[in-house]
Amino acid sequence: MSTENVLQTGELKKHFGPVKAVEDVSPSVKRGEIFGFVGPNGAGKTTTISMILALTHPTSGEVEIFGQCVTPGQHQVLRSVGMMVGSPALLLPFSAQQNLRCLARLYPDIPTQRVDEVLELVGLKDVAHRKARKFSTGMKQRLGLALALLNKPDLLILDEPTNGMDPAGMHEVRALLRSLADQGVTIFFSSHLLHEVELLCDRVAVIQRGKVIAQGAVADLLSGTKESVHITTADLERTAQVLRSLPGAQDILVTTDYVEVKGVSSEVVLYNLVNNGVTPREVAVTHPDLESVFLELTQKAS
Repeated sequence: MSTENVLQTGELKKHFGPVKAVEDVSPSVKRGEIFGFVGPNGAGKTTTISMILALTHPTSGEVEIFGQCVTPGQHQVLRSVGMMVGSPALLLPFSAQQNLRCLARLYPDIPTQRVDEVLELVGLKDVAHRKARKFSTGMKQRLGLALALLNKPDLLILDEPTNGMDPAGMHEVRALLRSLADQGVTIFFSSHLLHEVELLCDRVAVIQRGKVIAQGAVADLLSGTKESVHITTADLERTAQVLRSLPGAQDILVTTDYVEVKGVSSEVVLYNLVNNGVTPREVAVTHPDLESVFLELTQKAS
């Protein structure tokens, strides 16, 4: 495997009897980048992460972190990794500060002030002495993120870290993760919130039915999807007829309210409609986003 990657997997597979939960998954994550891992429910995201973290033995394949092989019996390198997978495992009768101090006992080299540092990083400094059971879902996620950051990890693996947060909290976490990446921390970020992934991640892998069906820079994936032009007129069938004659027009869709077309610009659409005696009431352009790319990719792979 390449030594240029902080995290690399080679043809990971996990079978549960006849069920192929993960099949030949090989994402690689470069130092200092934020790598998104997305897919529909049941696609194999959590199973893949469990194998990366040596929580599950792969049927075949391998995982390397910082050039060291990781297995359930060989995982010392994970001491340099921060992780939050699923709902954080909190000591609910304890305060946020006490939760962190309990974990800090497993890392004798962590200075005592680190607890207060991470509480401030995740925005929980003012409620450091409040019991975790009184926290909202979003606050519990923040505390889980604080636990993941306690050991100053070089690699951070996060599964749905902004679950239950309000928009302001999600914005703060995005800013924090981007700041960490700028400082050289590598982040593996799994989420079903595609807007979050698009705003945050440098590269992304899309997994479907246990296989990676697309991988690359977010900008490159978006560039492969054409913008859509929505046109509202008094005669939608006549509008569609004119659009079908345009060179490059693709995926023409006629609904009860509008006609949608891809492959041609709104300027070309307007010019040709007016020249053919069709007066548009409204023209709207929808630019591609990661959600539309995701839907297109997963539908094709179904």
